[in-house]
Amino acid sequence: MDKVFIEGLVVDAFIGVYDWEHEQTQPLILDLEMDWDNRKAALSEQLHDALDYDALSQAIIKLIQERPRALIETVAEEIATLVLERFHAPRVRVKVSKPQAVAAARQTAVEIIRQA
Repeated sequence: MDKVFIEGLVVDAFIGVYDWEHEQTQPLILDLEMDWDNRKAALSEQLHDALDYDALSQAIIKLIQERPRALIETVAEEIATLVLERFHAPRVRVKVSKPQAVAAARQTAVEIIRQA
């Protein structure tokens, strides 16, 4: 199976369990890996035959910014559901990193893999 990647997508979000985390945005860094058969798009060179990663990126940004969330685990699950149900990828790996979560760490992250 072919793969489509979106790596290092930065989205400012109200995210966290503490009150102050809902008063100012924090960056989330997203990495996605999606199974996708690219043969049809390669032959037709038509966007409607491809996984439109720009449309997907915009949908992810909108999803994350529409409301605050407490956990990056929630963000990962919601992104996976979006990819599987709206964009019809058969499998997705989602990594959500939160650089400002732990002062002594470069970042914390969760990664999930889901299938349709």
